[in-house]
Amino acid sequence: MKPICKIVIITSVIFLWSCMPKVGYEKYDPSAQLFSEAEKMFQEKSYEKALFLFNEYLDRFPDRSMAGAALMKTGAIHMALGNNDSARNVYKRLIKEYPESYFVPDAKIEIMVTYYNQGEYETVIEQAADFLKHAVSRPHILRTYVLAGDTYLALGSLKDAVDYYTLAYSKAQDPGQKIIITKLKDAVRRFSSQDILFFLSRLEKRFPAGYLMFQLGVNSAGEDKYDEALTVLSEFIEKFPAHENVQEAKNLIAEINQKSIYSRYTIGCLLPLSGLYRLYGNRVLNAVELALNRFSQQNSNPCIKVIIKDTESDPVKAVLAVRELFDENVAAIIGPVFMAQPAALEAQDKGMPIITLTQKDNITSIGDWVFRNFFTPITQVKTLVSYAVEELKFNRFAILYPDENYGLTFMNLFWDEVIACGGKVVGVESFNSTHTDFSDSIKKLVGLYYKVPEDLKITDNHFDDEKNDAAAAGNDEDTSLAYAYEYDENIAEEKEEKPEAIVDFDAVFIPDAPKKAGLIIPQLAFYDITDTYLLGTNLWHSGSLIEMARQYVQDAIMPDGFFAESDSQEVMDFVQAFHKTFDRKPEFIEAVAYDTAMILFQMVSRPDIRFRSALKNNLKKLTDFQGVTGLISFDNNGEVRRKLYLLQIKGDRFVELKHN
Repeated sequence: MKPICKIVIITSVIFLWSCMPKVGYEKYDPSAQLFSEAEKMFQEKSYEKALFLFNEYLDRFPDRSMAGAALMKTGAIHMALGNNDSARNVYKRLIKEYPESYFVPDAKIEIMVTYYNQGEYETVIEQAADFLKHAVSRPHILRTYVLAGDTYLALGSLKDAVDYYTLAYSKAQDPGQKIIITKLKDAVRRFSSQDILFFLSRLEKRFPAGYLMFQLGVNSAGEDKYDEALTVLSEFIEKFPAHENVQEAKNLIAEINQKSIYSRYTIGCLLPLSGLYRLYGNRVLNAVELALNRFSQQNSNPCIKVIIKDTESDPVKAVLAVRELFDENVAAIIGPVFMAQPAALEAQDKGMPIITLTQKDNITSIGDWVFRNFFTPITQVKTLVSYAVEELKFNRFAILYPDENYGLTFMNLFWDEVIACGGKVVGVESFNSTHTDFSDSIKKLVGLYYKVPEDLKITDNHFDDEKNDAAAAGNDEDTSLAYAYEYDENIAEEKEEKPEAIVDFDAVFIPDAPKKAGLIIPQLAFYDITDTYLLGTNLWHSGSLIEMARQYVQDAIMPDGFFAESDSQEVMDFVQAFHKTFDRKPEFIEAVAYDTAMILFQMVSRPDIRFRSALKNNLKKLTDFQGVTGLISFDNNGEVRRKLYLLQIKGDRFVELKHN
């Protein structure tokens, strides 16, 4: 039996026996003595003995005044034992055999309870509505309201449940009111904020407005909407100063105010400034410094401060750095570039927004405080395949990939995306990334690797058959000899011919670094794979690829997160400022770090963002922030959404492709 069902039974017993008429017994009346003994067994919870004695009473004294009470007790015993069908039959017997009994309304209610206990909620609702049309007794109406509320709560119809509990409260007195309030609070705790606002708009200060307003504050705090929570809880205390939840509301306000103690205009930055990945860390640092300088020049207030922590390319030190930044009350964290997972786990635990610069799988699944501003393999593949299928109208693809983690990842993602877009992958071959000769893999891809089976070759016996067929057709000897000579020459030519490559695909995808791709692509041309498009990853966006295989990589297409030669005004301004400051051209890592810093600088400068939770919530609402890496948005999981650049090789340079 469900716990809520037990509550219904207990409530029923309280109401039933508090309303039962008191009957005086004759001192030597055998029926009274038998009923009294049965009642004693019932009170002692000796249900089997009590059931036997009540049934004996009904057999011996069916016409006595307590027969109805005996049936009610018998039904209660069956319900206590979990025998709802038996209980229902007993109550129906009472209604049929004793229609004028005082207990008929109670029996009807108990029948509804048996259906409730068995989960037949629609039957309960139907019978309750009918019963209330004819009920006149306040206790019976009250019990039915409570039962209807319990039933709607079990059905998940919270609004109906609260409506019936409210009606029941208006009919009840202590201790019944306390029981109803407990039930109502259970229903209200399950309400969404929108449901609560719906009720409050109708109630003003009437019951149960206080419980609803308090729960609205709790909900807002639970959703990290601390500004809303403070407003609602303060209003609740003002409107309902004597409410039982006032002290709890005050405690929650104090807890929320404690969360607001942080340096709103201070950003932490986790970077590997020493160790294995120090090159990348220092490049990110350059971008953050440039962003801070440009933002400060453009905005007089507030003054943004950045605290840099060196992770030393070590996961343990990355975690310690997060703790140090928390102690220094930073508003949010940029980074790390590497060792992102342990740092993100710690930031999630501390309740600090962290925007990681990593491709690490599932990094944002750590929790709602973790964001990613980078581009992942899947975003590259989606951009590339979408353009090939929708813009170029390709539907047949081949994949030539290195047999290592990077190549395997992109091969699987590309294959899945092609299928999802309605295309076909007609050839897939791997190659050893440590080699420089890729002929075997290429020949396998286009049907040149395996020899033609002997039974499929043209043989001398086949020539004899042709000659005999010609003779049978009436050819003279000269004609036959001429035919034989001509046929023999054709066979000789075919034997000397090089087999042709079977290029039955529109494009070939090669997910590898530019130096490796620069070795592979000319070998593709050697095997006549020339009339097809070449597709690569962002690694192909390198001048070394053009240097190595210029004539063979023309029109090759690849995605990237940043294009320094873009005609976008934001990009041109950024590139010019970066080059002027650091005397070099920025790449994607600098661009994405710059955008991340600018997003946070602008966010923390807003007067309406007073809590870290508000910062987190507004990051998730960020839509089409104009950055140098394009339009940036975050989804509700903290994952960045951006339109990648598509680049194509034309001559000695890369050009931007316009795409949807």
